[in-house]
Formats: sequence, C-alpha cells, structure tokens
Amino acid sequence: MCPHEHRLHYPTPVSRRGTVAPGLAPGPRGKDLFQMKTATDRAVFDPDCAACPRLAGYLAGIRQRHPHYHARPVPAFGTHAPRLLVVGLAPGLHGANATGRPFTGDHAGLLLYATLHAHGFASRPQSLSADDGLELIDCRITNAVKCVPPANRPEPAEVRRCNEFLARELATLPARAVIVALGAIAHGAVLRACELRPAAAAFAHAAEHALPAGRVLLDSYHCSRYNTQTRRLTPAMFDAVFARARRLLDEAAR
Repeated sequence: MCPHEHRLHYPTPVSRRGTVAPGLAPGPRGKDLFQMKTATDRAVFDPDCAACPRLAGYLAGIRQRHPHYHARPVPAFGTHAPRLLVVGLAPGLHGANATGRPFTGDHAGLLLYATLHAHGFASRPQSLSADDGLELIDCRITNAVKCVPPANRPEPAEVRRCNEFLARELATLPARAVIVALGAIAHGAVLRACELRPAAAAFAHAAEHALPAGRVLLDSYHCSRYNTQTRRLTPAMFDAVFARARRLLDEAAR
C-alpha cells in the first residue's frame, strides 16, 4: 500500500481577515470538515506552507496585486476517503488560486465538473465558487502541487517537496480505489507518492496501471484550455476515462 497509512484531517483555512476562506466544501451530508488542531494535521496540509521560496514569493506578489484572491496553498475538495481521487497539476492563477477550490474559476474546470456530474461524482455540472453548494460524491479533487506556480510550471523540486502531502492523502483511500491523473506530472507524482519508480508505469492518455492495495491509476491528458482547444483532448476522450473509472468502481463494489 502507499506509505503513511493513517486518518487524514483536513483543515478549514482561515483568511488573513479572520473569516473562513474558500476551500474545502461541506461533505455529502452538508457537514463541516475537520478543523486543523495538531501538528500532524499541518503536516498533511499546511495552509501557510512557504517551503518553496519561489512559490511563496510568487504568492506574496499575487496577494499585493489581487488582495481578494485566495492566494495561498489550495486544499483538496471533496469527500473523506473517496473511492475516486482526481489529481491535477497545480492551482490556476485566476482559477483555484483565486477561489480556493481546485478547478474552479478557470477553463479547465468546465470539462472536469461536467464530466464528474455525468458519471454521478458531482451534484451539479458546474463549480462556480467555493461556497456555491456543489458537493462531490465519493470523489475528491487535489493537485500534485498545492500552490500556483509562475507560468503554470512547477519546478521538479517543488513537485517533490509537495509530494508528502499527496502521499498522505493517497493513504486515506480505500482498497480498490481509482486515481485519475490529469497529465504526466500528476501521473509521476502519484507514482512517487506510492514509492514506485517512474519506469513502473509510463504515462499515456487512457492508460491503466495497477497500484498497491488493488488501486488503479488511470491517465488522462490534462483538461486545460490548450489541450481542449487544440483537440488533443476531446470531451469524448475525457468522458471515456471517467466512464472507465465508474466501471472499475462498480465492479469493485460487487
């Protein structure tokens, strides 16, 4: 199994003005998620993390230019111990970095949330803001890197440094869970978090890889504006990946 098997507690980040900032949405029954109380919780997700100097400096500049933006590490969004985990690259500058919810506020989220809804993983097909009432169903969305990087390009050292958070998150997944990696960097981050060598599974769209504990890794091209507008990724191609995820989960439940 992936390392660091223990229960994960998600914090509710607090803004600099003292109010609850956009972040994790309520769970499937509308209950609040855990408040951060211990150093262990902070090791899992640190809303004030500044471990990467380049990213911390970039965020500081964003807070000056856009004081209303979230502009901090972005926590995962979704349910506890889901059977489906979607792993993206990093928050978008005017998307998750602004709203505090993954894939919310920019183009990439349009196709993602519509596809999740089509396969029963989301309560509605659009994510408009962190407080819009959207709920994920047996699903959570996270990123390989929790802070927005300049030009949307995290450096390899930043991906490695953030990987501990992803490893602890993967440890909460049940056996036979499905992980969808959006892009090659997310794919590599999942392998590293499970202590697998990159050669163990090559990235390719719609590729399927066995992970420890009966989990399955499905690959997809990232649902970025560039990939969808150039037709490298079509809605049908993306839909097929999540249709496969749904079939795998249905088979595992029998």
